[in-house]
Amino acid sequence: MGSEFVSFDAELGELTTRFTPPASFASPRGAVQGGLIAGFLDEVMGGALLAVTENAGDGVRLPLNLDMNLIFMRMVPLSPLIAKGRVVKRGNRVAFLEGELYSEDGSMLARATSTALPTRLPGQDA
Repeated sequence: MGSEFVSFDAELGELTTRFTPPASFASPRGAVQGGLIAGFLDEVMGGALLAVTENAGDGVRLPLNLDMNLIFMRMVPLSPLIAKGRVVKRGNRVAFLEGELYSEDGSMLARATSTALPTRLPGQDA
């Protein structure tokens, strides 16, 4: 999705990225289309799970989403965005993830939660 790594806080299990949506991501209203907002948040929440499991040293895991819930709070402009994703709780079978999308001035634009199955990377031994 064109994200750029900003930081990872291992203590919080929180990944921060920056997105700059291209003009092709615009809806007819001139803001970022909702499905792409979901993609931004899915990517940052998944990245948080990957970073947490990589940091834990027990094998890198990616999420296989069971569900994802979104709240759109404001129209998302075609300008640089900050996304924060975190692992709320992680077990061997289920992970609970959350994420937020912010404008550069710090206004929250959208929020998501996800329940996911932590799965090994393709080709990773079981």
